Amino acid sequence: MTQADDHIEDSSAPLIEHLAELRTRLIRCVAALVVGFLIMFAVSGDLLNFLAAPIKIILEERGASPQLIFTAPQEQFFTQVRIAFIAGIGLAFPVIAFQLWAFVAPGLYKNEKGAFLPFIVAAPALFFLGAAFAHYVITPLAMRFFIGFGDIIPSLAAMVGATDAPVSPDAEEVLESDELATIFLGSVRETLDVSLKLIFAFGLCFQLPVLLTLLGQAGLVSAQGLRDVRKYAIVGILVLAALVTPPDVFTQLILFTVVYGLYEISIWLVAFVERRRIARLRAEGLLDEDEEDFA
Repeated sequence: MTQADDHIEDSSAPLIEHLAELRTRLIRCVAALVVGFLIMFAVSGDLLNFLAAPIKIILEERGASPQLIFTAPQEQFFTQVRIAFIAGIGLAFPVIAFQLWAFVAPGLYKNEKGAFLPFIVAAPALFFLGAAFAHYVITPLAMRFFIGFGDIIPSLAAMVGATDAPVSPDAEEVLESDELATIFLGSVRETLDVSLKLIFAFGLCFQLPVLLTLLGQAGLVSAQGLRDVRKYAIVGILVLAALVTPPDVFTQLILFTVVYGLYEISIWLVAFVERRRIARLRAEGLLDEDEEDFA
């Protein structure tokens, strides 16, 4: 065996070890996801009721029966499967993040570990903050806006004579009217789709400070650069608000205000990490004392 062959075998050993470790980490991530899914599926009915709480409140406010329907035998089951899978990802995220960190950390310098670790904690915290904001603030506004276009009949069963319950005045008015009545019968899948999309949209929007601060940590963006493109960012945020929220100016204004506030916070965070990076480079003698600080 030649010296070149020995060199190839020596260099391939660490690669195989890294691949084996990666496989082990991925298996643990998948196992955590499966366990999280099973746990969340056991309480998926409660989670469905929790996600449907905003529309329940709105229907009760309008005097309607707080109920959703399913139009296919499997609809409720697969809706709960989706909810359990998404919630399972959230439950398993600490384990998944730790496995990824354990795989990447040995290749990082000490200062890089200290800089990267806070973002692992901040990312899920901001996502859940955005999701909570969407669930408790934005989803009720969106549901109220959409349902407001249709007629709500408080007692559909009484209206058609299916029960002995008295017919409500609203139902009598609809029956006596010659106009076409549109009745809201919310589908479990369609209703939850709206809620989940809003939760994901706001959860991702709340990642803006993490993303920009990471880019600033890597030197790819600067605080001054973010200030210079502020007017373009405003336009982009307005377009984003129009795309991910209902066609309701009030809801869009809320999203714009929140995301723009996060953008301004990101500028401050990027300036902070720039100052720290410049101070470290000067301490290491890699930057002249008279070098301009762009932060």
